[in-house]
Amino acid sequence: MALFNNHYRTHDFGLLLLRVGIGIMFTIHGYPKLIGGPEKWTELGGVMKLMGLNFAPAVWGFLAAAAEAVGGQLIALGLFFRIACGLLVTTMLVATFVHLSSGEGFNAYSHALESAFLFLGLAFTGPGRYSVDQLLFPARRRRY
Repeated sequence: MALFNNHYRTHDFGLLLLRVGIGIMFTIHGYPKLIGGPEKWTELGGVMKLMGLNFAPAVWGFLAAAAEAVGGQLIALGLFFRIACGLLVTTMLVATFVHLSSGEGFNAYSHALESAFLFLGLAFTGPGRYSVDQLLFPARRRRY
């Protein structure tokens, strides 16, 4: 049956939709944190105490906000894609750990953990043909 043939000609378009959708959502989610300034960054980064990091909470908060806001934009564009995925995986794993350490239930940490899996999978998959990375750093032809 043609329906079950493994010819995913729309693979790159599917990656484009996924990248743009999740990238915009993370940009919207992270932007208020990023423009919140040092007070918001300190509040956000203060949770790093749970991981034994008691220094520079504003820096940790800024890094998390930038990973979400700027990383979301990079994901949407497919620019420096794997680096952005790595930063977002790390941010989402820390968020998962913070929710778990605070004794919160599954509904509190599930979004962060799901997002970590999403970005990890995307990091292995790559941004696809319709990305800025593909324009700037075209893949070499594969020889099988």
